[in-house]
Amino acid sequence: MSTILNHLKQHPDFRKINTNEKIQRFINILPMKLKKGIKFAYIRNEILFFVLTHPIYKMEFEYNKALIKSLLNNAHMTNINDFKFFVTNKIEKKQEKPKENELYKERSYGIFKNHIENKKLHTLLEEIRDLIKNS
Repeated sequence: MSTILNHLKQHPDFRKINTNEKIQRFINILPMKLKKGIKFAYIRNEILFFVLTHPIYKMEFEYNKALIKSLLNNAHMTNINDFKFFVTNKIEKKQEKPKENELYKERSYGIFKNHIENKKLHTLLEEIRDLIKNS
């Protein structure tokens, strides 16, 4: 299986897969303080672009330009002449939290006797019974 995958990777049609794999390996060797801020990266016109999650990470990248350049040389990414970084303006959609009734599975069937004599409390308990039966 791995020989087939290696053969496919060498094919020119799958060059983007190899490039993305190299970029991911490079991101993995970056220090944690830089790695945390990277949303994704891509190469265009021999320039490696880092898309960052927050403007603070942009300042971190500015301060560590020399480190990134030396890591680029050590990673043998010869097709990259320069690197740039920017913060995206696109706001990510937040994942919706599951609804409350999806978190809790009702274990009762609403079968109980209502012995309460107070009319308000009696009707309130009957409403609770209806909610249990409908869930």
